[in-house]
Amino acid sequence: MTAAETAPALTHQKINAERLWQSLMDLAQLGATAKGGVCRLALTDLDRQARDLFVQWSEAASCTVSVDAVGNIFARRAGRNPQLPPVMTGSHIDTQPTGGKFDGCFGVMAGLEVIRTLNDLGMETEAPLEVVVWTNEEGSRFAPCMMGSGVFASKFTLAETLAKRDAEGVTVGEALNAIGYAGSREVVGHPVGAYFEAHIEQGPILEDEQKTIGVVLGALGQKWFDLSLRGVEAHAGPTPMHLRKDALVGAAVVVAAVNRVALAHQPHACGTVGCLQAYPGSRNVIPGEVRMTLDFRHLESARLDSMIAEVRQVLENTCAQHGLSFELNPTADFPPLYFDQGCVDAVREAAQGLNLPHMDIVSGAGHDAIFLAELGPAGMIFVPCEGGISHNEIENAAPKDLAAGCAVLLRAMLTASEAIASGKRAA
Repeated sequence: MTAAETAPALTHQKINAERLWQSLMDLAQLGATAKGGVCRLALTDLDRQARDLFVQWSEAASCTVSVDAVGNIFARRAGRNPQLPPVMTGSHIDTQPTGGKFDGCFGVMAGLEVIRTLNDLGMETEAPLEVVVWTNEEGSRFAPCMMGSGVFASKFTLAETLAKRDAEGVTVGEALNAIGYAGSREVVGHPVGAYFEAHIEQGPILEDEQKTIGVVLGALGQKWFDLSLRGVEAHAGPTPMHLRKDALVGAAVVVAAVNRVALAHQPHACGTVGCLQAYPGSRNVIPGEVRMTLDFRHLESARLDSMIAEVRQVLENTCAQHGLSFELNPTADFPPLYFDQGCVDAVREAAQGLNLPHMDIVSGAGHDAIFLAELGPAGMIFVPCEGGISHNEIENAAPKDLAAGCAVLLRAMLTASEAIASGKRAA
C-alpha cells in the first residue's frame, strides 16, 4: 500500500501518543537527574547507552542503521525506489549538563514514531525515509555546537573536528572510539531529498498564543562578539568621580544600548549580554577592565548589521567620554535563514489537514536543520514547551502536543516523498 493510496485515511489518523511518550521517558532514564532532567553529554558512556537504545529500536522497526566517521547515526526505512534521495528527519540526543527530556530528543523519537506508524499501517513510500541522530548538537562538552550536522554539511572538516578537545583534553576522535561510534560511512556526499526537524519551541510564543504547531519560516541570523573594555584600576575612596576611568561604567552603557537597540529593531530582533566579568573584582577598587559577550540576532541581514553598527557607535562614544579603550572580536556568524517554501507549506498544510491550531514562527535558536538547509529543502515543526523553558531540568511538554507535532511530521514527510517521486522534490 502506498502513501498516495491511503492519504485520505490519514486525515484522522493519530500517532501512537503513548508509544511516543514512553520512548521519550525511557530515553530520559539514561542520565536522569534528581530534579527530573537529564545530563547526557556528547560521546560519554551515557550517550553510548542512548545511542545503543536508538539503534536497537530502529533495527526492531526494520530500519538499516549506519554510522559515519563523526558518529552521526542514520536509520533508513526503504522506499519503493531506492534510487531516490531520502526524506530525512532527526535531531540530537546529547543534552546540556542540566538539560531536559525533550530538547533534541523529541525530534529523534518523533522520527522513529513516524517509522513505527508507517509500519503499523503497512504503508510504503516512494522515497526512502531516514531518521538521524546528529552528534554533539549542544556543544556542552566539545565546541562548536551542531558539530555532527556541521561536518555532514561540510561546514567543518572531519580532521579538525576529530581533533577538538574537551576540558579534560580528550579529543572527539578518542571519545568516538571509546564509545564505539567512530563509523565507516562517508561523512559528506550523502543526498538529501528533504529534511524536517520537529522540536520543542524553547520559547513562550506558542503557549502564549495558544497554538499547538509552529510553522517555522526560518531562523534568526546570529553574530556574537567578545568585548573587552579597559580603563584604570584605582582606589574607590581617594579617586574623584570626574577623574575616574571606570570600565564598568562604560560596560553598563553598552548593556543598556544592546537592550535598547534590540527593542528598536522589532520584530525578530534579540540582543543579549550573557557574560560579564569585572576586574580585579574587589569592592574598594574601581574596575579597570570588563570582559563581556554580545549576542545579536535578527531575521534580516541588513537589520542585524544595523543593530551592531548602532551599538558600536555607542561603544566608541562611551569610551571617548570615560577615557577607555576597547577590543571587539567576532566569535560566531550565522546568516539569517529562510526554510524551503515547499517544506514550510507541507508543514502548514499538515497542520491544517489535522485541524490543529497553528501559526507562523521564527526560530531564535540554532538547530541542525540550519546546516541541512544548505544541502536540500528543509523545514521545522515547533510544539509548545511549558513556560517557554528549555536547557533546564524542569523542561516540559504535553504528550498531546508532542503527538500532534509528530502527526504533522508524518504528513509533511509523506508530502515530500511524493514530491521527490514526481520530480518536484519538496518545492
